Amino acid sequence: MIPPEATKREVQSPGKSGDPVTVPANHTHRIAWFSLVTTFREERFFLLLAVFIGIFSGLAVICFRLSIDWTRVALLGPAPRGHDIRLLIAPALVSLLVSVLVIHIFPLVRGSGVNQTKAALYIYNGFIPFRTAIGKFITAALAIGAGHSLGPEDPSLQIGAALASALGRRLDLSREKLRLLAPVGAAAGLAAAFNAPISAVLFVIEEVIGRWSAGILGSVVLSAISSVVVVRWFLGSEPLFHIPAVGFVRPTELIAYVVLGVVGGFAAVVFSKSIGYLRPLLRAQPRWTHYFQSAAAGLIIGGIGYLGAPQIMGAGYNYIDQAMHNQFTWEVLGILAGLKILATTLSFVSGTPGGMFAPTLFVGAMLGGAVGGAEHALYPHLTVSTGTYALVGMGVLFAGFLRAPMTSVFMVLEVSGNYSIIIPVIVANTFAYVIARNLQPTPIFDMLTRQDGLVLPSLEEEREQRVLLVEDAMEPANTPLLNGNEPVEQALRVAQAMNIEQLLVRVEPSGWSCISKDALQNLAAEGKEKEALASALTVKRLPWLYPDLPLDAALRFIYRYPIVPVVHRADRRRLLGVISSQDVLNKYQTLGTEEETVEI
Repeated sequence: MIPPEATKREVQSPGKSGDPVTVPANHTHRIAWFSLVTTFREERFFLLLAVFIGIFSGLAVICFRLSIDWTRVALLGPAPRGHDIRLLIAPALVSLLVSVLVIHIFPLVRGSGVNQTKAALYIYNGFIPFRTAIGKFITAALAIGAGHSLGPEDPSLQIGAALASALGRRLDLSREKLRLLAPVGAAAGLAAAFNAPISAVLFVIEEVIGRWSAGILGSVVLSAISSVVVVRWFLGSEPLFHIPAVGFVRPTELIAYVVLGVVGGFAAVVFSKSIGYLRPLLRAQPRWTHYFQSAAAGLIIGGIGYLGAPQIMGAGYNYIDQAMHNQFTWEVLGILAGLKILATTLSFVSGTPGGMFAPTLFVGAMLGGAVGGAEHALYPHLTVSTGTYALVGMGVLFAGFLRAPMTSVFMVLEVSGNYSIIIPVIVANTFAYVIARNLQPTPIFDMLTRQDGLVLPSLEEEREQRVLLVEDAMEPANTPLLNGNEPVEQALRVAQAMNIEQLLVRVEPSGWSCISKDALQNLAAEGKEKEALASALTVKRLPWLYPDLPLDAALRFIYRYPIVPVVHRADRRRLLGVISSQDVLNKYQTLGTEEETVEI
């Protein structure tokens, strides 16, 4: 029976509008049940919504890809060749139009779109204006179709994120869900552009979100898969690249892949530093020059194409295929890799909308083919095909330049469908990543973010941060261990003899508790010296920690308990140490002092 006074108590419960609503206390269990059911339904609805986001994003990316192809054919012809005057005129004139659109109508479409999507997640509560999707579609299709050395994957990522954000606002979702819709849409857009759902999911988790749970992973996977299904339904299941027979024959071949990783690492550093130096330099120029920067870049790129290297114009997927099938000499491949770095740098630093995924893959493939060809010329006995070098090179530059090591490995495996080359890919990518990280500590996306004046979490820096563990802060258990069946007077003698304020008590069968010297003295004053400690304990059971847990785990308990035991995972009765609030604070203070010293 409910006491009469219970019906008079009131609790605050959030109403539909978000304002507190006064509810009788005897209805709180109904509120809790309703909240649980609502949360469950919202989770299921969010998963269903991810499927629709994938469908809409897939359709949008299909239209985007077709628009790029039609623009390219209309402006440059079906097969651009050197010494065609259109290669000079089209990029420059179209770039003027794109500059006007970007400066006056779509100011948020500059760059690749990855950082903008990440900013929507961490700064703007998932908000991306719908006009950004429209602007990115139009300007990137014009720029890439006209020959700028950029790719469609990053813009597709931003288009998918913008569509998801608009849909979430239309459905009036909660702020938490609205934030997550941007990366869900990003995965859908990237998967549709790449025709590679696994790589898209990994990149979004590795570079955009930085964390994942079952709900986030499920939504991202569903959106990516549904977008790829739509793309394959309309455009067929033809892979992005036609991979020749590749394989890994002898372990001694790993030396050749190490060389490729080293060369790729240095190329990635040159690529990244060029963009990092020129981008702020051009942005600092007078405003009127911004109308002509993209046009000047387009004119230079068109001039390179006119003089005999049209391969570097646009995304260049078909030329990646040709490199894999050994249709270029290794000298030509090396030249194309260098020219592509130059062309992409000019296009990107001029503020032209477009992505860096495709150029990165192009440079990697050409560089891989060039290194493979040179090694074959020096050592004819090598059995590795040029296609294998080109394929591994794609992952090498992806790992070194975009700094997404896990995505780079799975991208190569997903594109090739051949798991026999996983060892060469991992070896080469690791060397490229380590070299790039040491010579260019700030990843390219973080560098661009900081140049824009935004403060976003650097996921690579977070991965490299030292994780403090409980064992780093715990103190040895120098206090005597007492059993719960021992009398109070014996515990008091121990505390007085050793001048210990807190004593640990082992409680059967495998628990721990503690008691202070003051509490023992109070019990003695009350005449309870003969009582067992177990019956006199105010803290009946202490939580315990394991030494390998993150130190953050201790924060959940130390504010409630004076000390917390640290025990062995195989035997909770085996005490390894104790930890207190002061121990945790001292460790964080020491770490902060060390970091300040390193920065100075």
